Amino acid sequence: MDSNSTELMKGSEITIRSLELLGVEVVFAYPGGQAIELHQALSHSRIRIILPRHEQGGAFAAGGYARASGKVGVCMATSGPGATNLVSGIADAYMDSIPTVFITGQVPSSLIGKNAFQETDIIGVTRPIVKHSFLVLDARDIPRTLKEAFLLANSGRPGPVVVDIPKNVQQQKCVPDFNEPPQLRYYHPAPKLDPAAIREIRAMIAASKRPCIYAGGGIISAGAAAELAKFAESYHIPVVTTLMGIGALPEGHPMSLRWLGMHGAVYANYAANECDLLIALGARFSDRVTGNPKTFARNAKIIHVDIDDSEINKNIRADLGVLADVKEVLQALNADPFRQDYAEWFAQIEEWKKRFPMRYKSHPEHVQPQFVVETLSRLTGGQAVIVPGVGQHQMWAAQYYQYHYPRQLLTSGGFGAMGFGLPAAMGAKVACPEKTVINIDGDGSFQMNIQELGTLFVEEIDVKMIILNNQHLGMVAQWEDRFYNHNRGNTVLGRCKGSCGTPGKNCEGCDGGRCTGVPYPDFVTIARGFGIPGRDVFTREELIPALEEMLASKGAFLLDVHTGYEDHVLPMIPPGGDYTKIIME
Repeated sequence: MDSNSTELMKGSEITIRSLELLGVEVVFAYPGGQAIELHQALSHSRIRIILPRHEQGGAFAAGGYARASGKVGVCMATSGPGATNLVSGIADAYMDSIPTVFITGQVPSSLIGKNAFQETDIIGVTRPIVKHSFLVLDARDIPRTLKEAFLLANSGRPGPVVVDIPKNVQQQKCVPDFNEPPQLRYYHPAPKLDPAAIREIRAMIAASKRPCIYAGGGIISAGAAAELAKFAESYHIPVVTTLMGIGALPEGHPMSLRWLGMHGAVYANYAANECDLLIALGARFSDRVTGNPKTFARNAKIIHVDIDDSEINKNIRADLGVLADVKEVLQALNADPFRQDYAEWFAQIEEWKKRFPMRYKSHPEHVQPQFVVETLSRLTGGQAVIVPGVGQHQMWAAQYYQYHYPRQLLTSGGFGAMGFGLPAAMGAKVACPEKTVINIDGDGSFQMNIQELGTLFVEEIDVKMIILNNQHLGMVAQWEDRFYNHNRGNTVLGRCKGSCGTPGKNCEGCDGGRCTGVPYPDFVTIARGFGIPGRDVFTREELIPALEEMLASKGAFLLDVHTGYEDHVLPMIPPGGDYTKIIME
């Protein structure tokens, strides 16, 4: 960062100039009383300002931008309710290790702690869900603080950083020093790789007869997808990924077993659990992957490579924990590879693939959600960036779209935040304007940030939207069906009153599973109210022409696909269960 200015500048102007010097091109920002100075400075900046219709939308959009680009996503809001509206987006970035910086206005420092109008201790509120946070009390500290925030957000294990700037600091005038270096004395984001660890990994692989690579989102964060492919090919080891690791290895690759976990491929779960050596690379052994941790990969030796030492031995005990950058580890292993046959192991995997394919029961009279995603994958050649919301549609998007490259599936994995899909897709499209970006959503999740349709229209952001509309909070309803005797506990979003899909309790407008009344709300009309064209799809015959129209449209476009509530996301490992108890029908 460099600047030759010797003029007095306001703290707000210093903030924006610092962002410019840090290479920031886009800020998702919503104004307010304690952030007005920042927006006044932004109005004279070359940075693109995108005004979301809700601060939560801006927070998810900044996360989507970071997920798609690998750059730091930047979001800005005012104090109090503006800042607290960011919390879900901050928590989402924290759980999925997404590099983001959230800048919030704050009441004047003399009023902090006095319950001033729109005061909230956003530092205290977000402390458990940030990598670090700063309260800036002197405008001269702004350039260094922002350098530190960006360094923290995008190094080591990435994550969100909050920078809170009181209004009087924004108004304070001083001569800034843009060349002052960061002063993070106790922060060491790049642990040194011990060569002995590489020798031990190689020895454990040599002693193995049934090895399996378990690759997580850390592969994508580290930019190590090419190294992963070379490692799998050179050593002849199959790969399972986490949901966050989808795209780290092309799903058509001969070593790919796709993704594992609660709704992952059955053969991926079998391979990870019945291997004799599990090589975990940038993954955190989440509960959605392991199920009951006491029974996960119980007969395997486990190698765990991670850049965050707090993850090693946290959920699953590792036989060898390696604190290092996963890309550096793979490069070292790839420098001198060896290949073993594993003929029996691959024969067993092929048998599992034939026995447990990813499939669903076809109902040609209905527009099934799996069929929608399969058809979309075919029509786009598997090349679109897919950004789902959270729920059944999220899992179908992961199961039935064919992924080929990193940062192609952008999903709220750890936090599971409904309302993520539309604004995150908006951020992804801003980051990658040359790519087709498609939000696959559910009617429940879509409504949570539906107001961002206004941002799409005004900012001319070309996001395609597909709502898999079943008139339910589908994933919770699925759990009700499986574990609560079909009893509906406020999971029906349409006009039915709770009996839809319940044997012997059909209500008017239902045939026992599929709502035959007019779906509610009318998303196509709502979209048109925001200036965005749309189309309803009720039959399979309508689907392909509608998808083709959507993909050919020059701007944002919404498809409301009425699937009905019949299908469950399968396979499914029951909560607390293990791979031997997978539900397949």
